[in-house]
Amino acid sequence: MKILLTGGTGFIGSAVLDQLVAAGHRVTAVVRSQKSSLQVQDAGATGIIGDLFDPEWLAAELRGHDAAIHTAAGSDERDATLNDAVIDAVIAAFGGTSKPFIHTGGIWAYGNNPAISEASPLDPPALTAWRPAGEQRLLDSGVRASVVQPGIVYGHGKGIPALLSPEPGIVRLFGSGEQHWTTVHADDLADLYVRVLDQAPGGRTYIGVSGHNPTVRELGEALGGAITAETPEATVERLGGFGEALLLDQQASGLRAKTELGWQPTRPTLVEELRVGYEAAA
Repeated sequence: MKILLTGGTGFIGSAVLDQLVAAGHRVTAVVRSQKSSLQVQDAGATGIIGDLFDPEWLAAELRGHDAAIHTAAGSDERDATLNDAVIDAVIAAFGGTSKPFIHTGGIWAYGNNPAISEASPLDPPALTAWRPAGEQRLLDSGVRASVVQPGIVYGHGKGIPALLSPEPGIVRLFGSGEQHWTTVHADDLADLYVRVLDQAPGGRTYIGVSGHNPTVRELGEALGGAITAETPEATVERLGGFGEALLLDQQASGLRAKTELGWQPTRPTLVEELRVGYEAAA
């Protein structure tokens, strides 16, 4: 298939790009600069410089593709606007067709919950409170759309877990560290995206987690070094809404993706990776 991918240079998107290319798909990656275009070209994709905030431009590009995957994030106050623009473009371009589209959500949408499934009530923190309305609009649109909701993504020394050790030998927990995090390796998550692309009927959400739900304190202990905890209030004061999200106590198994799509995460757990050192490749 000829697939349009957003966020192809990001943590999740680059892993998805690698697996799409490995599966034999032709990938067009929307990028923002010539440097990023060369980066995705090295990974086997065709880079196209464009503006995801422009639904008309994006819809025109989408019409020339067989499928699309959205992993891009602005990582700032424009995230909601970006997602709405992408959803508008997808509905305009893919409506009335059988072309698959995968949208990226997040596990934080469910709030504190010790047994999260796709049927669980939504209770997102303020940081991601804008997500559910757009995702539901997409799922109700008639487009063959699926939403993947990753847990805390790790691997290759990147992602949120890297923030636990701001400097060698120092571990700084978020709050007391008693909260659980749902986790998934970036490469296992990328495999899920490919399976959703190939198999999902549309109109469904898939929680992307391995089933390994360590506490933040367990993660800190796996890193070794001097551990410093703090009050939840101190975490929120330090990190704002991001801190509120990191304090959520969540556990999930990813059962739907495993049973319906045959997805089986195989990479080392986050605790195992932290125990042997968590450094990004040079």
